[in-house]
Amino acid sequence: MPYLRIQTNVEPAPAARKDLLASASAKVAAALGKPERYVMVAFEGGVPMAFAASDAPLAYLELKSIGLPGESTAELSRTLCELVASALGIPGERIYIEFTDAPRHLWGWNGGTF
Repeated sequence: MPYLRIQTNVEPAPAARKDLLASASAKVAAALGKPERYVMVAFEGGVPMAFAASDAPLAYLELKSIGLPGESTAELSRTLCELVASALGIPGERIYIEFTDAPRHLWGWNGGTF
């Protein structure tokens, strides 16, 4: 049920993108204490984007999950910023993250909801 979307103007090599997806999935599962089999990660690279009137490397992340603990968002932000900085060379001050706690009845899966 956790969904992480990474959108950036950086376009990594296919192998680096694959490694980022795997690492992001594992880190989100561990940070949220959820089974990785429910984690979905999407990556959109090479997106025309600007931040602070500059097209220098940047990223926008969305993390949505049922029961996303508000007291954990600072730690999640640190973890995700470190991941993106390491994988894509984007400094933390060029990364925005939106956290969303999704209500169970508004999250569908396998023909039903949670």
